[in-house]
Amino acid sequence: MKKRLLVLLLAVMMLMTTMICVSAEDTIITFMGWEASPLETKAVEDGIAKFEALNPGIKVQYTPGLAGAEYVAKLLSTVAGNSTPDVFFIAAENYRTFAEKGVLEEVTDKFTDKFSLDDFLPGAQDIMSIDGKVYGIQSCIVAPVVFYNKDIFDKLGEPYPDSDPANAYTAEEFRELAKRLTVKNGDTVETYGVYGLEAGWLTIPPFMLSNGVNLYSDDYMSSTFNTPETGEVLNWLRDIRVVDGSAPDATTLENIGMSAAQMLQTGKVAMIIDGSWALQQLAQMDFRVGVAPLPKFKEALTDSWAHLHAISAASKNKEAAWKFLEFLSGMEYQGALVAEGLWMPNRKSMYEPDAVKQWYREDIHGEDFLKMLDYFRDSRVAPLALQKSSKCQDVMTEETDMFFKDGQPLDITLKNVQDRVNEILKKLK
Repeated sequence: MKKRLLVLLLAVMMLMTTMICVSAEDTIITFMGWEASPLETKAVEDGIAKFEALNPGIKVQYTPGLAGAEYVAKLLSTVAGNSTPDVFFIAAENYRTFAEKGVLEEVTDKFTDKFSLDDFLPGAQDIMSIDGKVYGIQSCIVAPVVFYNKDIFDKLGEPYPDSDPANAYTAEEFRELAKRLTVKNGDTVETYGVYGLEAGWLTIPPFMLSNGVNLYSDDYMSSTFNTPETGEVLNWLRDIRVVDGSAPDATTLENIGMSAAQMLQTGKVAMIIDGSWALQQLAQMDFRVGVAPLPKFKEALTDSWAHLHAISAASKNKEAAWKFLEFLSGMEYQGALVAEGLWMPNRKSMYEPDAVKQWYREDIHGEDFLKMLDYFRDSRVAPLALQKSSKCQDVMTEETDMFFKDGQPLDITLKNVQDRVNEILKKLK
């Protein structure tokens, strides 16, 4: 009997605690995103706790889920079922489609002198603006960079890559470096020079931009893939991966049972090309990691993008939801995730010296990121973030995989990508 009473008492106490935490007067904002990693989800939850502390009377219920196509399908199902969250993540490549469907609340008139649209980096503005109107706020910027294991470089007597973009490796210098860093024991590769080049969606667009060409025309309604400059990029990637054998395929990681970060940590690869977000995990691993710009063709640059935060057009809590969107874009939230190494800022003011002091952490970023601030700030908008259909990206992946893995001729690959993408875009006109 006493045990039952104790259980009942605990249940009542828990109920009272819940009622205290969420009172009848509280405004509840539902918030949906995806879980890229447990570290990211924890960072989001910590940010929500800060927002609630700063905004008594507003509570945020966060639901993380699967990313990619599964997330889009889930979001579409909430729209169909009239249960769309008040605020949600939306990938840049899906942003325009959802805006055209009328799913997103327009927030153009919410920007003020205090919270200025002009404070966002030009690339962020390009992604956010649709015919002069804004329906979501970009969360941050993320960009592909080179990460490297300093111990491997020391062991092989190689100087560290310079983090100053002015001294970035040329494409051919990087290829030769990857060769020197590849260590074999007979037919067995003990250390590969670089990993990440097989992720065409991540690497082909910035290398094309570096070589002076884009994936699409200025209005993104036609493909510009079939160019000699694109061919130069693809041949270079094939040379490193296939001819030199300096880069493992993704199946190599699957067979070994390691992630790219673990391959870098254990010296299975000397360098990885990955999104800047990888720093959050790498900084917590027990080895000395360095960061450097991508190798260059004509110009040292990277491209950037990120998901947006948007308000549902059907939300009944739009005022509170806007407060949340402002918070997600500020130093309390965005700055905190930048400090953890997950993101880089997308607002000009956050690159000012006093602001950098608020988010820069020597134990996370080291000196490398300080030398690369202009590199991130001046990054080009990622073409894939503005493409009209995700099917275009699928086509590029399919055709380039046949070039790299099956020996499909270069001229056929270039032509097929352009023709197939133009066919997709033609149907959208």
